[in-house]
Order: sequence, then structure tokens, then C-alpha cells
Amino acid sequence: MLIIGIAGGTGSGKTTVVRKIVESLPAGEVVLLPQDSYYKDSSHVPVEERQNINFDHPDAFEWSLLSKHVMTLKEGKSIEQPTYSYLTCTRQPETIHIEPREVIIIEGILALCDKKLRNMMDLKIFVDADPDERLIRVIQRDVVERGRTAEAVMERYTRVLKPMHLQFIEPCKRYADLIVPEGGSNKVAIDILTMYIKKHLKS
Repeated sequence: MLIIGIAGGTGSGKTTVVRKIVESLPAGEVVLLPQDSYYKDSSHVPVEERQNINFDHPDAFEWSLLSKHVMTLKEGKSIEQPTYSYLTCTRQPETIHIEPREVIIIEGILALCDKKLRNMMDLKIFVDADPDERLIRVIQRDVVERGRTAEAVMERYTRVLKPMHLQFIEPCKRYADLIVPEGGSNKVAIDILTMYIKKHLKS
């Protein structure tokens, strides 16, 4: 089993990198664990206060559950992956049944942040992108997918995303075995990654 961590700033192109890797591999060989699914449940927090939750801070995630799930898959057992709603900031009652596969990809802004989780990984990747490009992608995504106004996204970027990126996400670069500049448009890096994974699958 190959365990891969893919981290990088919001809007860096992590999801595109993951999608292109998965598409290039045989069907059923990869299981994806999005870090976003492991946000702590905030249903106990009053609705009007949930917008103040800092989702870019390491404390927002339930690391112990994510590590436990990775270990369970490594042992050849299935898991029930949690689901999370950005609209209500709560963990949903539904779960996703995940069977163990040859390749596990853990993807998220802080995927390389937790030492215990990091130590389980065979390959650590950091997806890098220009801050301006990341901001444009964040605006495009949050307006369409999360129902926010462009002004609200920019305010949140300045107040939360940028300082959290500098404090927690950017420093994770030093743990990466491979840094992928230009995100999902870096065909050479994605091809190298895919070849590495295919080589592992053959062996």
C-alpha cells in the first residue's frame, strides 16, 4: 500500500493534481481521503457564531480520526468516512463507505501539518501556486460553490486565509518530498508522480 499526502494553499490546484493522478491510474486502485471531510463538528456552536470559525487553522480538524482511518485502511479494513457541509458548518449524519485500496491519497491544505499523519505517508507532495492566482480561484469557487459574495471572500482572504497560509501551510513545504509549482497545469510533475505510483503498483 502506498500512502500519499498532497498539501498546498487554498486554490493552489491540489484537487486538479489529485484528479489527474486518479484519472491516469487503473480504476479502483486509489482511495481519496479529503482532509475537508475531517473538520470537527460545529453543530454545538450557535449558527451566528459559526462564520467566525477559522477553517484554515490546524485546530479545526479532527486529526485523531483521520490518522485512525488511515491506519484502519492500512490494516486492510474498511472505514466510514465522515461528510461535512460548508453551508451549515456541521458534520452530516451520512458517511461514505471506503474500502482499502493499493493507493491512499490524503488531500488538503494542511495534509502535511500533523506529525503522526505525516509519518504514515510514503510520499509527501506540496502543490504551489502564485498567491494572486490562488485568490482568483478562491473567489471563483466560493462564490459559485459556497454562496459567498466576492467582497466577503476577499475580506476573508485578507483576514484569515493569507495569515494562516503564511503561518501554517507554507512552512509544510519543508516536509515535502516533491513540490509541484503551477498546480494542476504542471503536466511534467503530474506525469512523474503518476509514473512513480504505477511503478509501485507493478511491484
